[in-house]
Amino acid sequence: MPITIKSAREIELMEEAGRILESVHKELEKAVHPGMTTLEIDRLGEEIIRSFGCVPSFLNYNGYPASICVSVNDEVVHGIPSSKRILKEGDIVSLDAGVIYKGYHSDAARTHAVGEISKEAADLIKVTREAFFEGIKYAKEGNHLFDISAAIGKYAGERGYGVVRDLCGHGIGTSLHESPEIPNYEMNRKGILLKAGMTLAIEPMINIGGWEVDWLADDWTVVTRDHSLSAHYENTVLITEDEPRLLTLTGNSLQNSLGEI
Repeated sequence: MPITIKSAREIELMEEAGRILESVHKELEKAVHPGMTTLEIDRLGEEIIRSFGCVPSFLNYNGYPASICVSVNDEVVHGIPSSKRILKEGDIVSLDAGVIYKGYHSDAARTHAVGEISKEAADLIKVTREAFFEGIKYAKEGNHLFDISAAIGKYAGERGYGVVRDLCGHGIGTSLHESPEIPNYEMNRKGILLKAGMTLAIEPMINIGGWEVDWLADDWTVVTRDHSLSAHYENTVLITEDEPRLLTLTGNSLQNSLGEI
């Protein structure tokens, strides 16, 4: 699939898809608590998405059976919600979601604490988010795609974390997954030249232990091979001639996130 440059109208639609998804994540963050099932998170997420007149990007995508990927503790991504999986005090939970607004997708992920969590877990969540912001320093026209990858991998790796290699970020637009693929670690080549109008879903997946992962028998859920905790942070990003625009993290939210680093 060729890499698409979005028109001004397409960018407007993706901005709205991003704003809606940001609202979904804010509501889910407020709702997460010990005793909640992962299926309850999924049902709430779908209800919120549809309340905006949107369709969940993930529901039935390549057969995925839910609207929100809910991944707990050592689950890296693509956890399938279940009425039997109950969140406990001290867990961390990664929520990955997307919405379709007038034919255009947005995609974003956040990892949340469930009640009080260990310092080790809190540090993992913090570094994963920080690695994303280190990467997007290079997300501007004239740089190369793998400049982003190298910055993410270096930031997490220097702090002793494992950077998942089997999964990556991606382009996004009228399809949830478009070219290019975006690794989260240094490559031995530059990658494509970034151009204004490209829209990318950049998503570090970082483990406390090693980078190796396995797929469970459901063919969806990805877990750390060493069963260490994993965190996930993702935003849909618009490349411009200047600083990148985060379509799923807007206004004060973006400034607050940058200020915490």
